[in-house]
Amino acid sequence: MFQIRIHGRGGQGVVSGAEMLSVAAFLEDRHAQAFPSFGSERMGAPVVAFCRIDDKEIRLREPILEPDALIVQDPTLFQAIDVFAGLRDDGYLLINTGRTIEELGIGDAVDHLQADRVCTVPATELALKYVKRPVPNAALLGAFAAISGRITLDAVKKAITEKFPGKVGEGNIAAASAAYEAVKAN
Repeated sequence: MFQIRIHGRGGQGVVSGAEMLSVAAFLEDRHAQAFPSFGSERMGAPVVAFCRIDDKEIRLREPILEPDALIVQDPTLFQAIDVFAGLRDDGYLLINTGRTIEELGIGDAVDHLQADRVCTVPATELALKYVKRPVPNAALLGAFAAISGRITLDAVKKAITEKFPGKVGEGNIAAASAAYEAVKAN
């Protein structure tokens, strides 16, 4: 089973991102589940969502304490909570930022991870460019497909289309594709 934990803030599409990731896995004939965990339910408050992907039925229902992958939609959370808690040594780390790990000041927290499994991508910038809104979730799913190989970009595109048909979906697909290409280029 592959387990993903997504950290962000209310209004960034954290829950929708987890849902689209689970749909993408389902579209590839895999079992998946997605569910959120809320604190105070308000815009800007920390939000966590979870996604599990497996080749067989998933019976677990508890939060993911030891993720195989961590997606951070808002790097300001590094000062607010321990987003790295439980991240496996062989795990993946994807951060929404145009800054480097060194510039973020988190080198000590991630130096145990394999360099090719740590990635930053300016997902909010891509969302603003293609969707005209600062919602980085779809771009991060494209980047996740590129860094992990656990899901294909085609499945991500189809999941986005199911969630956001029409022009909004097209913009999100463009953002996801751009993020995918940016990660693959590095």
